[in-house]
This record gives sequence, C-alpha cells and structure tokens, in this order.
Amino acid sequence: MGNAQSPATNPRFTSATRLFSQKELDDLKSLFNSLAAQSQSGGKYISISVFKVYIGIKGALGDRLYDLVTQNRKDQKLTFEDLVIAKGTYEKGTKVEIDEFLYQLCDVDGDGNLVRSDLEAAISGILDSIFSQKEAESSSASDHKPISIFLDAANFTKDNEGNSEKSMPFEDFRSWLQLVPAARKFLASLLKPKLSSPSSEVPNLIYQKDIDSSMLLLKEEYAWHIGGALSHLESSEWKLLYHSSLNGLSFNTFLGNTSNAEGPTVLIIKDKEGYIYGGYASQPWERHADFYGDMKSFLFQLYPRASIYRPTGANNNIQWCAVNFSSDSIPNGIGFGGRAGHFNLFISANFDNGHTFTGPTFNNPCMSKNNRIYPDVIECWSIIQKGTQQEKQDGVKGTVLERFKEERNMLNLVGIANSSN
Repeated sequence: MGNAQSPATNPRFTSATRLFSQKELDDLKSLFNSLAAQSQSGGKYISISVFKVYIGIKGALGDRLYDLVTQNRKDQKLTFEDLVIAKGTYEKGTKVEIDEFLYQLCDVDGDGNLVRSDLEAAISGILDSIFSQKEAESSSASDHKPISIFLDAANFTKDNEGNSEKSMPFEDFRSWLQLVPAARKFLASLLKPKLSSPSSEVPNLIYQKDIDSSMLLLKEEYAWHIGGALSHLESSEWKLLYHSSLNGLSFNTFLGNTSNAEGPTVLIIKDKEGYIYGGYASQPWERHADFYGDMKSFLFQLYPRASIYRPTGANNNIQWCAVNFSSDSIPNGIGFGGRAGHFNLFISANFDNGHTFTGPTFNNPCMSKNNRIYPDVIECWSIIQKGTQQEKQDGVKGTVLERFKEERNMLNLVGIANSSN
C-alpha cells in the first residue's frame, strides 16, 4: 500500500508567492477569505458577482477581469491561487508585463484582437464606475460622458484576417496609455487595496456659487483626464481663478487673478473652431524675458480628442510669460514649448489670437484645426495641493507657538528684572 500523493502545486502559484512578503500573503489570504465568505462558497472560491462589487466595475469590463484572474477557465470559481498569480503580475510585474495585462483586459471579448468596440466598452466601464458613483454622491443628474474623446486618441492599424475591423497593436496600446494616463491609473488599481472610492479620482472644482457650471470649460471628465497625469495631492481640489466670460479677455486681468496662485495652474482655451486644449503650468505666471519652468509641465487636448503631451527632454523651452517687452524677439503673451514666435501653444498679450505648432519640446501635434488660433474662452484654475496646505497650517501654528514662547520669555525676563530692583 503506497502513501496517497498530495495534489501537485501549480508552479505559477509557487513562483508568484515568492514575489510577496509573508505579511502580504497573509493580507491576501484575509481578503480572499472575506470575499469567499460573501460568495457563499464554503470559503473555496470568490463568485463573479462578489468580485465585481469588490473591484467596483459592472458590465463587460468586470466580466473580462474576472476571466483573466481565473485564467479563462470559465468555471465561475476564483481561487486563492488565482488571486495570488494575477496580483503577482498585476502588482509585482514589470511595466511591460502590467501593460500586457491591461492590454488583455481591454480586449473585452477576449478574442485576441483589441478592436475599437473593445476599447469603447472598456472606456465606458471606466467612466461609468467613476462618474455614476460621483453623481450618486452629489445627487446630481447623470450626464452622458463622452467616450469618443478618449477613444479617438487611439490608433487601430493592424489588419485582422477574417475581420474587417482593424485592431490595435500592443505598442500602439502603450502609446494610448501615455496619452490617456488617467485610464492607465484607473485600470492599474482595480485589484489593489481600495484606499478611496473611484469618484475621488475626479478633482473637486471650486468656483463662485453664482457661476453656471455649464459655462465652464473644465468639465469633470476633462478634470479627471488632466488629473491622471498628476499626483494624488494635486488632483484633490482645483479653484477657478480666471474666466474670460466673467473677467473679460484681458491679459492684465489674467495676470492679476493668477498672481495669488502660489502653486501650479491649469490653463484651458476654447478657440472659435470649438477645439479645447491647454497646458498644466508647474510654475506661477510671472514676467520673464525667456523660457522658464520645469519638466513637470505638460500640454493637453480635451476636445475633439483627449491626450496628454509631456516634455520629451529635447529642450528646456517649457513655459513662457512675457509682459511689456518692446523687442520683437520677445513676443508678449503666455505659452508653452517650441521657440519664440513658433510656440507649441501661445496666446498673445491681446488675448485675441495665438498659435499652436508641433515641436520636439512636448512632441505634440497642432492642437487646433489650424495653426493660427482665435480664443473664444480662456480660463485658468489653481491647483490646491494638500501637502502644501498642511505645511502652511503647520507653519502658522509653529509661528504662533514661537511668538508665544518669545513673549513668555520676555515676560519672565521682565519679572526677573523687576524682582531684582
């Protein structure tokens, strides 16, 4: 009589466990046990319904993620081994491995070809998850969120045998993730511990109560898109500083309203052709005779397609703000990138015209229909950084405390002097 053999351990599971510390594995086991208990499976597996509630995604995108995690077995049983293997790639893998996982995730029908309808379903799932929850929290009416602006940033160039619809190669998908970093940030967080709700990824927009929100260029989906390129501390609250429909198309008013912004700002332009674009300025708008700024700044498009263009490092011609110069070589106005007179984005000091050209600074295309642009609306938002706010509050508290100590010491010295007389 031989001894009964134990089931062979899945080598992928064994390999994946080595990527985690014992505490991380214990935490994963606790998570699995909790979700399996809710699945009424006797603690053996996680059901698809419980899984989709946990990740906060309904519909086809949630179904596809469940299939990927369960290694496409189609048995509706997500085991602890499945969870460890998936998170081993999803959290501990290289950037290429993670992007490959996201590529398969966005191939919603799982046929191996990421076509436009697949990506459309993925984007729809993302926006529904973020904005349905946000609208429920604010009790506001649900608006149709534009999928096309994010979808049109993608390229589908690969011919598929037996299919008239072209697909997106992996490298083009990775390029799309760079253009729409908010999508990557969202997709790459689905299996990670939930530190906040998806709706918290949308900055809270602060403006005067008497302003009709419909007149604002910065819609919530645009703010989510821009915020995807920023840190969590920079995507919490944004405050309206200047709006041309309220303040007039005035360069001096713009500079006056933005002079109190100690942190970064978001400049948005809608031209008379209806195109919407702008730039994130990491430095204040101050008078300079040459380019200034740093590599944190970037350009963006919002309509008719949404894309982010970060500095390439080809040059340091980042931010431009020239005021009251009489030299033709120093154009008065504000802008980003390129060179003087041929900027990647520029608005003249009259605020009535400007231009946008492609160039190596941000590797952006012409962001309007034509190179020459005529602004219809210009607005600027201040980014309120959480960390900076707290430091200021702590600084004020520290200053008050120091003054109190100084005054107390002075009183003590006076008391000593009086007692000695």
